[in-house]
Amino acid sequence: MPRFNLSWVYLIIAVVLGYLFLTGDSTSTLGTSKEATYSEFQEYVDSGWCSRLTINEKDGRLKMFIVAEHARDVFRHNVDPKRESYLDVVCPSEGVQQYIDKVNNDSTYLSKHEKVKVEYEQSDDTLLNHILPFAPLIVILIFWFFIMNRMGGGGGSSIFSVGRSKAKMVDKKNGPKVTFQDVAGQAGAKQEVQEIVEFLKNPKKFTDLGGKIPKGALLVGPPGTGKTLLAKAVAGEADVPFFSMSGSDFVEMFVGVGASRVRDLFRQAKEKSPCIIFIDEIDAVGRARGKSPATGGNDERESTLNQLLTEMDGFGTNSGVIILAATNRADILDKALLRAGRFDRQINVDLPDLPERQAIFQVHLKNIKTDESLDIDFLARQTPGFSGADIANVCNEAALIAARHSKDRVTKDDFLAAVDRIIGGLEKKTKVLTEEEKRTIALHEAGHATISWNLQYANPLVKVTIVPRGRALGAAWYLPEERQITTKEQMLDEMCALLGGRAAEEVFTGHISSGAMNDLERVTKQAYSMIAYMGMSDKLSNLCYYNNQEYSFQRPYSEETARLIDEETKKMVAEQYERAKQLLREKAAGHNELAQLLVDREVIYAEDVERIFGKRPWTSRTEQLLEDNAHLAGKDDNAEGTPATNGEVPATNGEATANEENNSDNYQK
Repeated sequence: MPRFNLSWVYLIIAVVLGYLFLTGDSTSTLGTSKEATYSEFQEYVDSGWCSRLTINEKDGRLKMFIVAEHARDVFRHNVDPKRESYLDVVCPSEGVQQYIDKVNNDSTYLSKHEKVKVEYEQSDDTLLNHILPFAPLIVILIFWFFIMNRMGGGGGSSIFSVGRSKAKMVDKKNGPKVTFQDVAGQAGAKQEVQEIVEFLKNPKKFTDLGGKIPKGALLVGPPGTGKTLLAKAVAGEADVPFFSMSGSDFVEMFVGVGASRVRDLFRQAKEKSPCIIFIDEIDAVGRARGKSPATGGNDERESTLNQLLTEMDGFGTNSGVIILAATNRADILDKALLRAGRFDRQINVDLPDLPERQAIFQVHLKNIKTDESLDIDFLARQTPGFSGADIANVCNEAALIAARHSKDRVTKDDFLAAVDRIIGGLEKKTKVLTEEEKRTIALHEAGHATISWNLQYANPLVKVTIVPRGRALGAAWYLPEERQITTKEQMLDEMCALLGGRAAEEVFTGHISSGAMNDLERVTKQAYSMIAYMGMSDKLSNLCYYNNQEYSFQRPYSEETARLIDEETKKMVAEQYERAKQLLREKAAGHNELAQLLVDREVIYAEDVERIFGKRPWTSRTEQLLEDNAHLAGKDDNAEGTPATNGEVPATNGEATANEENNSDNYQK
């Protein structure tokens, strides 16, 4: 059933009144009418123009209906012949009745005209008869209220309540209670917001010592990391009302509406104190003032921000109202919003690490019928860099894949296919490639695999495929290291591995193709970042030209420096490209064998590369951690696994970054 809306009632009332106004009274179907005196009445009757006469028994109202062919003679203009015309006779009904009786008994009259019919009608003294004269006005008023309701945003609001806050209040009566147990991972963030819960539960504990309760906390982190859920958990733990509102809800097309909604929001919060106000995506209204080139300094968004700043620094220090806000663009927020006394602290909500991903999987797998042999630790290792929302999407996609194949349980292969589907896109088995194109793609992907396997700091290879997926014609799958800092040598090795595909094309085919466009784009950005931002250049060492001014139209360096940056970037990329070609020439036999294996099987795994080139002499930090975890858990070091990467990890393909999953159980970690 569709949801009920008050506008339906308005529309039904308007239709009913309109129908009754047109059909409720028999006179509404009549044509032209006018009043007539008693002498005019006698004249028309004597002329034979009266077809019938109606007399109201209560008020004595007389209506004389005119014969159609004589209506023009009476009203002196053309009338509709299909509708009856009548005269309202102004005289006592007794005299009219006597005159009609006299006429109907006159043989001379009856020889020329038909007998006049007299009808008596009952008086209808209902409320409807009193309303009908005002029906047009009522319809107009209802239509006006309907339009005002639409302009006010619907949902029962009107034009007069457009300045009211749209915040949704959730408390223990009208909403599910969310606690910290519902938030998996984020141990550091939960520890910080735990203090806010203590402030709300027992503020006297802090105020007695002269302390002031913080006014606000800003949750900063990538999208999908659980900032909104964490704010709801704070309200649930403290058991206080929770006002939720998006930053874009403050700004409307009407001037002053945003500021009015801010005032109304804080007024409601003070009435429900102690409580929490949560503003999601606060950068929609909290962007730094005076830096937008498209608008002036007094636009609606800035007025809303000014009112927000005033309210945050205006209500009582210990009023019990705490503001939580979330954003992933803290760098563009106004400095006045971030100062002490408004948002007193910033809480970083980062992407989950391996143990946190395990906890998130446990939360989202509660309602999914999984296979008993499913290893959650294995799933967590396949999703480095995934946010909580990404993991939830993986679990849902795996359930859909299992249902699509008519399974009664969700297995490991379904989860691996889900990771593959989310990151790399849908596998296109129907895309037709020529033998030459297939050979070129195989050489390209084998080049990535060869370089990454033989460089110390390149990400360990897991899988290589030339099966088209999404926009990618091929992909190399790596197990990335979850590093906190990255050295120059590590970056150069990763850059060399990215250039391995283009280098393999040139070395072994003598020509290059468009398949390396994505690789070159990533290499160029990385090289410019290393030189202009990280100071990893000989001629521009220890210099950073990063400019975080959003609307700055001036570069923070001269033309001469720009020329040096370009030269150093070209030099760095050229050195790594030559390094990749030299390494490929040294490993030409293994590379060709690997490329041919790709052509024959389309998918190869780490064990195939190890069989050709031998075991890697280096063990990455991630591999070491996995081996330690497997040893502590009593697992074999050769446990099956399919590491996958997210968008931030180098993954080589034909046209776009993509990653491939592994559905085989026959290769080592």
